Amino acid sequence: MIDMPALNQLLDAVQFDANGLISAVAQDAHTGEILMLAWMNRAALSETLSSGQAVYYSRSRHTLWRKGESSGQQQRCLSMRLDCDRDAIVLQVEQTGVACHTGRRSCFSWAPDTSGQWVAVADVLIDPSTLYGQSS
Repeated sequence: MIDMPALNQLLDAVQFDANGLISAVAQDAHTGEILMLAWMNRAALSETLSSGQAVYYSRSRHTLWRKGESSGQQQRCLSMRLDCDRDAIVLQVEQTGVACHTGRRSCFSWAPDTSGQWVAVADVLIDPSTLYGQSS
């Protein structure tokens, strides 16, 4: 557990952007697979550091987003790394179920084809309507 002075010192060292955000990449701690990119504000990063559960900031809803709070697809943060510019972070996580709201394991599931289209290269593992009650 991180005490409050140490937590504040860690947070003060982060270079949040003009909107008070830092990009956060979630990576499977065991396989290295990149699962998703999200955003964190100071409160989200603080809660993640304190709780060990991944918490992000929803730019569309303007609120904290606790990964899995509605879908059950949680991320337990095992470790994190700040980049050299202190403006991006990587979370090594244990992912429960899928990471993507489309029902795929990773949000990075589309690749370009020769006709100029982005095509899904990963299967839907869970119907999004099962996760959220509607199609995504």
